[in-house]
Amino acid sequence: MKRFRKTLAACIAVTTAISLFTATGCSTKETSSTTSATTSATTSVTTEATTTTEAPTETTTEATEATTESTTEATEATTESTTAPTESQKHVFEFTKGNYPTLDGSTSTKPMATAITSVLLGIPREEADKMLTFHKTTESFRYLMRDEAKLLICAQPADSVIEMMKEENYEYDMEAFASEALVFVVNASNPIESLTTEQIQKIYTGEITNWKELGGEDRKIVPIQRNKEAGSQVMMEKIVMKDLKMMEAPKELVVGDMGGLIEAVKSFDNSADAIGYTPYYYATNMKMADGLKIIKVDNVNPEKTTIQKGEYPFRTSYFVVINKNAKEDSPERILYNWILGADGQKLAEMEGYVPVK
Repeated sequence: MKRFRKTLAACIAVTTAISLFTATGCSTKETSSTTSATTSATTSVTTEATTTTEAPTETTTEATEATTESTTEATEATTESTTAPTESQKHVFEFTKGNYPTLDGSTSTKPMATAITSVLLGIPREEADKMLTFHKTTESFRYLMRDEAKLLICAQPADSVIEMMKEENYEYDMEAFASEALVFVVNASNPIESLTTEQIQKIYTGEITNWKELGGEDRKIVPIQRNKEAGSQVMMEKIVMKDLKMMEAPKELVVGDMGGLIEAVKSFDNSADAIGYTPYYYATNMKMADGLKIIKVDNVNPEKTTIQKGEYPFRTSYFVVINKNAKEDSPERILYNWILGADGQKLAEMEGYVPVK
C-alpha cells in the first residue's frame, strides 16, 4: 500500500482538479481548506506522499502562512491536471465523519488518536476528542473483535488478550508506530534519585521493604500497582519483572487508572513513601507527573533520546491494530497505513511520542 499524505496544498490542488477526473474508489466530494484556530489540515489523503503533516495548532498564523505558500503549488497542480490525471490523482481518499473508522485503545494513546482525527477531518481538537471513546487496552481489543471498533491505537496487550483472539480465531494486523517506556515515579520530596533494575524488581517482589535499604530514609516502601488488565501493568510484568512474580498487593494499593496511581504516589498517607509506574508519555507529555519525581533506572534518565537509542532499559511500543481482513480501500486500512507512513510518524513526533522510524 502506498503512503498517504494530508496537507493543505494537496487539498487545494485536488479541489481545483476534481472536476477533471473521477477518483478511483474514493470520494469526489469537493473540500475547502480549513484555517481554524485548531487545525491547518484538510480532509483528503493521497498516495505518493512526500510532504510534511501539520499538527493541530492553537493559532491561525501557521494555517494562514500554509495557505499562502500552498497557492503556488495549487496553481502548478491545476496546470498539470489540465492534461491528464496523474497516478496520484487517481487515488484520493476523503475522510468524513460519515466514513471515519471507529477508534479505540489505551488512555495514553488517546491524544494521538485525537490529533489524527483533528488533522484528517479538519476539525478542532476539542471536537475530535469528543468523538472518541477509549475503553483502555484490554477492553479495546474486545471492541475490535466485536467489530464495534475498526482500528486500535494502543499499548501492548496482555498475553491473555492474544490468547483470547487466538481461541476465537480472530486474525489481526498489529504494528508498532511509536516507542514507549515504563518510568518509575516517587514523591518529589523523596531523596532517592536512581534505582537499579534489580532493586525495582525486589521492591515489587517484597524483598526490599524500607527506603533505608536503598540509601533513603528509614521509612516503609509503599509500592503502588495497577489492575491486572491495565496496559501499564502488562508493561510492568513483561519488561520489568519478566519471570519474577509480583507480590500480592493490598486492595488499597491497586488502582484502576493512571490518574489514580499518580495521585496515590503523590499523596498516599500524606507521606513520601510510595512508588509507582506509568508510561513515559503519560508522565511527561500529559503532565501527570507534576509534583512527582521520575527516577533514573540503572543511572539512565528516561527521555526521548535514551528511549529511541535503546539506552533506557524498560522499553516497549505503542501499536496500531486492525482486522486482518480489512480491505485495502477500506477507511480503516487507509488510516492504518497512514499512521505507519511518513506523515503519521511525523504527527506522532509532534504530539510528543517517540516515533519508531
